[in-house]
Amino acid sequence: MEPKPHQNAPLDERIAGALVGAAVGDALGGPVEGYSPEQILERHGGRVHGIVGPWHGDAWRTARPLAPYHKGDGHVTDDTLMTHALVRVYATVRDHLDAYAVADHLVPDLMTEPRWIPELETEALPLQRIFLAEKWLVTRIHYGHADPREAGTGNIVNCGAAMYMAPVGLVNAADPRAAYAEALDIAGAHQSSYGREAAGVLAAAVAAACTPGATPDSVVSTCLSLAKDGTRTAIERVCEEASRHTDFESALRPLREAVAPYDTVGPDYRSPSLGARRPSRLHAIEELPVALGLLLVAQGDFRHAVLGAVNYGRDCDSIATMAGAVAGALGSPVPEDWSKTVAEASRLDLWEPATTLTAVTREIFARDMSRRRTHEQAFASLGGPACSD
Repeated sequence: MEPKPHQNAPLDERIAGALVGAAVGDALGGPVEGYSPEQILERHGGRVHGIVGPWHGDAWRTARPLAPYHKGDGHVTDDTLMTHALVRVYATVRDHLDAYAVADHLVPDLMTEPRWIPELETEALPLQRIFLAEKWLVTRIHYGHADPREAGTGNIVNCGAAMYMAPVGLVNAADPRAAYAEALDIAGAHQSSYGREAAGVLAAAVAAACTPGATPDSVVSTCLSLAKDGTRTAIERVCEEASRHTDFESALRPLREAVAPYDTVGPDYRSPSLGARRPSRLHAIEELPVALGLLLVAQGDFRHAVLGAVNYGRDCDSIATMAGAVAGALGSPVPEDWSKTVAEASRLDLWEPATTLTAVTREIFARDMSRRRTHEQAFASLGGPACSD
């Protein structure tokens, strides 16, 4: 089968597609986060097909449980704020990252650098917007002086780390095993158990998607080869179900039923079960398997995958962020009207982080090559086989 034109997209287009795509998915999912597909259908008189306004309309400033956040109208959420923050860490370090880079650079960025926060419509510290699971980074590392490699232990286990790991996959483009390992190290500062595992697998999915000729099936196969425990089983079950569908409308309820045995939150997203978000080898976050499943349903098409994620509801801004990142890394074009509207509404340059990360990725690859040659020469001097040029 001949590859589609976008499957041969160059590195810079894939990085832009993944980062812009993640932000667009985030913005589309934000206003319907926390609701069921049925509630979304009733509220909007049909499925969501693009950027929509706040759930409570002009009452968003006071309406609970969302106040004071302006979710909707193309505003990105904390998923994008954290993703861009991680890109800034790469731009500073200009090499592979670990948990200590989170402590040395990401934590100070969150707590000392005021930035435009679209949902608050003002400049503020990112720390004042991010969720409690992300505030944990500051509490444990800055105030608790925890070893960064273990600081994630004790945090609620959710998608908090996975939602911003796309840059790790891009820096390790076409090397999913390396992306998985690097993301696990970084995420140790933030998450434990299946939350940390999901971060590794999401990074691997993005790296696999960057491989020339990659397809949704090849991405999922790579994820299954690396994922462990409940995360692996959840991805397998959800993607088995996804293979039976070609349209997200028919897939929404079956995908939820497939992931439900591995999801600890329970049927009511806003009223989590008593066992929710606790460490376990048997469970998985909901967002990653569903994002991969919808990628399969959409056959890699960005628009279809993201709209499926948005209309799935529940934590749909993060599901759409992940689906958008992987579809974008596959080279599927992000609709220009969506990306321009989100950039303008959020007052963010969505393309600048991609330009920055592309340059950094090339620098890191050159360093990797140099380090590899040094290792090869040393190993050959020990009597090992010499590699020919």
